[in-house]
Amino acid sequence: MVNEIGVLGAGQMGSGIAHVFALKGYDVVLFDISAPQLEKALVVIRQNLERQVKKGAIPESLIEETLGRIVISCDMVALAGSDFCVEAVTENEALKLEIFARLDQLVQPSAILASNTSSLPITRIASATGRPDKVIGMHFMNPVPVMALVEVIRGHATSDETFATTRDLVARLGKEVALSQDYPGFIVNRVLIPMINEAVFALFEGVASAEDIDRGMRLGTNQPMGPLALADFIGLDTVLAIAYVLYDGFKDPKYRPCPLLVKMVNAGYLGRKSGRGFYSY
Repeated sequence: MVNEIGVLGAGQMGSGIAHVFALKGYDVVLFDISAPQLEKALVVIRQNLERQVKKGAIPESLIEETLGRIVISCDMVALAGSDFCVEAVTENEALKLEIFARLDQLVQPSAILASNTSSLPITRIASATGRPDKVIGMHFMNPVPVMALVEVIRGHATSDETFATTRDLVARLGKEVALSQDYPGFIVNRVLIPMINEAVFALFEGVASAEDIDRGMRLGTNQPMGPLALADFIGLDTVLAIAYVLYDGFKDPKYRPCPLLVKMVNAGYLGRKSGRGFYSY
């Protein structure tokens, strides 16, 4: 039975994951190496809870109740009592392997270790542990409190029991599962990133302006956000990193990143987070 959730990483994704679990009654330990980032995460969680109250999604009484279930810590030892851990650190494979190796030694043998990775192989991450049957991908969509989907990825050794527990947790959060096998990009990014990359190629080749490309896709296919604006929202560095995972994983030229995307990342034009990408912010 899952009672305590450990969340590693207090950035945008980690804070959102802590938010949704605590809101549904789970005790959460939120770990990050940065104390200021942890404090910022609590502020963001409060703001998002207040936003939910204003929308009538939750009663105001749940704000303090939810925040009261979240314990923050800069010491990974605080995660030792967790029944289920979700890693949500930066998309860096070496770092994730190191974290999973440490977690494996720290938490109880029955605990499940999940990764919020958007594209890295779950099987390889699981290989850093002595419990590959208890390692699974649990890819939340951004923003976590709003998006209804969790992409669940089974590694080569992930057990049926681990999958069933994860699936039940997703249901308790009021979200839906899209189950993927462990191949580069899984489902969402395997389809999404090539679409964004093709939009960048259309801009690169002078087919149309960024505004017209996005307008065409928004109004022509009923997407809420055009692919270039979406790339800015995700972060062009993240888009490029996932594109490289697809390209390296499949060795298929159809996944090659557009040279314009590479150049923009090299220039530091990363989208919203840097103030400039395909648009200025």
